[in-house]
Amino acid sequence: MEYAITFIVLACIFGVFMAWGVGANDVANAMGTSVGSKALTVRQAVLIAAVFEFSGAYLAGGQVTQTIRKGMIDSDLLAGTPELLVYGMLASLLAAGIWLLIASRMGWPVSTTHSIVGAIVGFAAVGIGVEAVHWPKIGTIVISWVISPAVAGILSYWLFVSVQHLILDTDDPLANAKRYVPGYIFLTGFMLTLVTLYKGLKHIGLEFSTGEAYGIAAVVGLSVMALGKIMIERLHFDPAADRSFHYANVEKVFAVLMIFTACAMAFAHGSNDVANAVGPLAAVVGIVQSGGVVAQQMTMPAWVLLLGGVGIVVGLVTYGHRVMATVGRGITELTPSRGFACELAAATTVVVASGTGLPISTTHTLVGAVLGVGFARGIAALDLHVVRTIFLSWIITLPAGAILAITFFYILRGVFG
Repeated sequence: MEYAITFIVLACIFGVFMAWGVGANDVANAMGTSVGSKALTVRQAVLIAAVFEFSGAYLAGGQVTQTIRKGMIDSDLLAGTPELLVYGMLASLLAAGIWLLIASRMGWPVSTTHSIVGAIVGFAAVGIGVEAVHWPKIGTIVISWVISPAVAGILSYWLFVSVQHLILDTDDPLANAKRYVPGYIFLTGFMLTLVTLYKGLKHIGLEFSTGEAYGIAAVVGLSVMALGKIMIERLHFDPAADRSFHYANVEKVFAVLMIFTACAMAFAHGSNDVANAVGPLAAVVGIVQSGGVVAQQMTMPAWVLLLGGVGIVVGLVTYGHRVMATVGRGITELTPSRGFACELAAATTVVVASGTGLPISTTHTLVGAVLGVGFARGIAALDLHVVRTIFLSWIITLPAGAILAITFFYILRGVFG
């Protein structure tokens, strides 16, 4: 295939640029609630996210990557012109990366999933033909953008209601926090491990039976619960602090829990959103290495997921702080007990979706979870102006990604064609 090396080099550059944008913008989704609730400092959040974003991307990112790579376009229509798909995927990566750079610069927490899906659909519909797009698959993805925040909102609502019932609205909230928070920590470790083992590791050659997955998840859950109990026992409580805020000491206990839910959310985010960067990259590499064959089945090179994971972490460290405050502070006032409900609900929704291959929007999911906690406290607890601004930025993202991708597609076709 002519220009083979050039295509791979460009795909790697644009893929890392897109992954950088994912880290720079979507870190607000993974870590905004932790920082906004003051459970973690910005530096601590960045360190945790760097480790778990990368782990999620590398260990559990394969399933969603399959959908981004080959699930949205009819490859049969490109059998004679594989270079069109190469131009389109390169254009999509560059378009989505540029839009994320603009959004991050402005501090808008836009959806990276919207960016890349809009870009791919835009170039395919205009550059190849409307019939080239797998519209039923696109419909499924779009429906998931509506369902995922609703599911996360419902989960976070009931999680926070359970916290109110078991801990906050009792005669001795601190004693009950010490009693029940380790159970929530177990739930976090168990859920994350179970879905990762059961759904996320097939692409690296690890498969477990249902019984094995449940057993390993229970062991991991008990281990992190034991670690959490040790951390809670080492806390120092000041009765005087409760005079200014009745639940000050209780929130200290929940701050320990939020360390674990922050890890879960970062892992979940990496597992879903790495696909936005490496899916198109994998498609280009597969076509070039096969000599121009556009196949429905291609092997996912491990180095591609590795490259995506590195790009996400670099974006997170260098530019992530710009959008972190919007989700963490803008929508509703968060405390560790509220932030925990948001993160665990969102992480559960995202990791399950990653296992099924749906590239859902992490932004939608976490905002849905934050809204769920806000509703549990009453509609007055929500800043509806901020919510409207976020929704508007989501609407703009789809056409912005599509228009940029169409423009770059024709430029690349003109240069190489």
